[in-house]
Amino acid sequence: MSETMPRLFTALAEWGACMLFLLQYPRKLNGLRFWLAAAGALVVQVLWLEGTGSLPVAFWMPAMAVAVGLMFLFLVVCGRSDLLGAGYCTVRAFLLAEFTASLEWQLYAFFVRETKIDGFIPATVFLVVIYSCVFLLTYHLEQRVSQGGDLPRMTRRELLSAASMGLAAFLISNMSFVTANTPFTSSVEQEIANIRTLVDLAGVVILYAYHIQLFELHTRRELDAIKNILQNQYVQYRQSRESIDVINRKYHDLKHQIAVLRAEEDPARRSAFLDQMEEEIQHYEAQNKTGNSVLDTVLTGKSLYCAKHQIKLTCVADGARLSFMDVMDICTLFGNALDNAIECELSIPDKEKRLIH
Repeated sequence: MSETMPRLFTALAEWGACMLFLLQYPRKLNGLRFWLAAAGALVVQVLWLEGTGSLPVAFWMPAMAVAVGLMFLFLVVCGRSDLLGAGYCTVRAFLLAEFTASLEWQLYAFFVRETKIDGFIPATVFLVVIYSCVFLLTYHLEQRVSQGGDLPRMTRRELLSAASMGLAAFLISNMSFVTANTPFTSSVEQEIANIRTLVDLAGVVILYAYHIQLFELHTRRELDAIKNILQNQYVQYRQSRESIDVINRKYHDLKHQIAVLRAEEDPARRSAFLDQMEEEIQHYEAQNKTGNSVLDTVLTGKSLYCAKHQIKLTCVADGARLSFMDVMDICTLFGNALDNAIECELSIPDKEKRLIH
């Protein structure tokens, strides 16, 4: 038998690896539409690799690059991941396909040399058994990591790292097919097959370990985000309780002030008292209407806290100029600044001197 792997086997491995990731994670296409798209992708992949099989070695790398592009297109059309996620799955699927096809053909070549049995039926049996074992094992390992969840959102740096590892493994494993005149290549067919299979296996294992680290990293990020949300909710709860206490005191003060107004018979004094109350209300409204709703919310909460602890807080701000800032940045910047100022003012024994401007 020929020691050159049929391009059909490579096409089937690439299609099967893509299917593994599409069946693993949520998809955009389902049911009959998905299977029709999958069948079309298989036909295109087979036609391309079979059609480029007779090209010179110089065109081999461009032809493989187009094959990888077809895998990426298949994952983009059928999968629900964004372009970075589809690119990440393409890298892993391509290297897995390279290993699967190389392992199957090397085992079959060894079987033929030892038994002298060759033909369509044993070749098909080997392909089905080896491909099924590799893909089922990989699917099981993927399930252990993802636990049925979606693929985490990839960053460009994470995709670049995975692509670098995949490209390095692919180039090293196939270097002997391009040239044998290097310290790291061989002209012996058995050694070439060994190098390709083992290097591809190492690349698959490295990418799987990297995949586990990515999932753990994204899980920790989600847990940290949840902790921050819970912490912020607790802080907001405390601020709300303090604000309610302040409002309740203002409510009782207002009841007493209304009672005094009812008892006041001098119209001039009553009018002056109402003017004073209106001026205080307008001053408070002006303090917390800056033109930026986020800054207004921060100032309102801090103003109520300052009122409770007898700190005079005044503010002159054009909040509209903060429209370029993110909501979290505004909350963090002004919230921390006011918290530090409040902490400083609380250390002043004379409450008449507690002032934040």
